[in-house]
Amino acid sequence: MLTPGEREDNFAHRRQAMVRKQLEGKGIKDPRVLDAMRRVPREKFVLPSDRREAHADTPLPINFGQTISQPYMVALMTECLQLEGAEKVLEIGTGSGYQTAILCLLCEMVYSVEKHPELHAKASAVLRELGLENLRLKEGDGTKGWPENAPYDGIIVTAGAPEIPQPLIEQLTVGGRLVIPVGDACTQVLKELVKTKSGYDVKDVCGCRFVPLVGEYGWKESG
Repeated sequence: MLTPGEREDNFAHRRQAMVRKQLEGKGIKDPRVLDAMRRVPREKFVLPSDRREAHADTPLPINFGQTISQPYMVALMTECLQLEGAEKVLEIGTGSGYQTAILCLLCEMVYSVEKHPELHAKASAVLRELGLENLRLKEGDGTKGWPENAPYDGIIVTAGAPEIPQPLIEQLTVGGRLVIPVGDACTQVLKELVKTKSGYDVKDVCGCRFVPLVGEYGWKESG
């Protein structure tokens, strides 16, 4: 049986391999994003039964029908935000809290909204354990954004929407970026929106598959 120290060393080795093979090997270039992915202990954000698979090239379940995204997708979406360090970022869908932790290492302040009370509570506990302080979390309908703290320099949505929620566009600063999967309930296209003085520009990044974004400006609750 491995000692706690040996286990931590083993996970650190797996993180390094994950960054080298899954991120750098697939074209992620932002050195700040790569460094953050090396530093955040992904194994702390997955279910205990999945800790051995925490750094695998795949999403993993985290209860309540939600997932922690594939490491490459986390890195790609983060890279799309083009963060330099002084930004204020809104995350829609705290989920496990892993993406939140990555963002905390890359910008000045992170605001994150989670619809599921249990996930909100669990993610809050893990993020506190890691000592991250430049974040504010709340439970609620993320499709409405978090208008009290707007505007944001970047917004990242970690669930698939039928269309880009208008409140999120409104809460984005001019020149800011919004990264969001858009499509049907099964498959989406990751889109990068840049807000301009006269409107916004949108480009497609890649195909993807996320759990549905549920809320007033997303998909409706099933049943």
